[in-house]
Amino acid sequence: MFPLRDINPTRIFPIITIGLIVANLFVFFGWQKWFDSSDEEITDFLYENAAVSCELTTGDPLGQAEIEGAACSDAPGAERFPEKNLLLSAIVSMFLHGGLLHLLGNMWFLWIFGNNIEEAFGSLGFLGMYFAAGIAATAAFVLLNPNTTDPLVGASGAIAGVLGAYLVLFPKHKITSLVFVFFVPISAIVYLSIWFFSQFLVGDTSVAWEAHVAGFIIGVLLTLPLRNRLLGRVGALHATTRFRT
Repeated sequence: MFPLRDINPTRIFPIITIGLIVANLFVFFGWQKWFDSSDEEITDFLYENAAVSCELTTGDPLGQAEIEGAACSDAPGAERFPEKNLLLSAIVSMFLHGGLLHLLGNMWFLWIFGNNIEEAFGSLGFLGMYFAAGIAATAAFVLLNPNTTDPLVGASGAIAGVLGAYLVLFPKHKITSLVFVFFVPISAIVYLSIWFFSQFLVGDTSVAWEAHVAGFIIGVLLTLPLRNRLLGRVGALHATTRFRT
């Protein structure tokens, strides 16, 4: 069940949504250099820049043995990237991706749902909510997986916060979705509920479902107390400007 578009026009130019998409694309194609790097270079890049649970719980960058599969340890040792800024890595991870499909899938969801949430929150409010959800998603993953030594990458946790906000604000709006070979309009509350609960079914995969769940919940919690004010903002914009398609 893949979303194609939401039937929920806006009356703003979503500069932050577009800016986040451009930033993610720039990081992937301009900094990660995924296509012209060896597997070893890609691995080193991720360990040097991405958030790692073990590092954030111990406060020390990984040693070479931990990168090669040894258990997480807070014992002093030869750190592979001793100059790594561990707190900054939690932000950087939100702009790194594990491959082209990972990147494009995340950006598609951000494009479909982000503009409406940016319209409701305003550009700065939307940016704050996005990063709050992303940071909370990383924190939740680290708390639940404190000894993991694999890099955590992707904008999914932050985008899950956008989905949670959308559920609160626009539960009855339709999401045109591809279901097998059919285009089916599905209400947001049904689509997003299915998305949320499906996160618990991914099993033992490389998907950081804990981050998705946490980001979604943070999006809901940040939006609920502001719901009437945010919908009032949307209503005022729609009363004074023309729709953007």
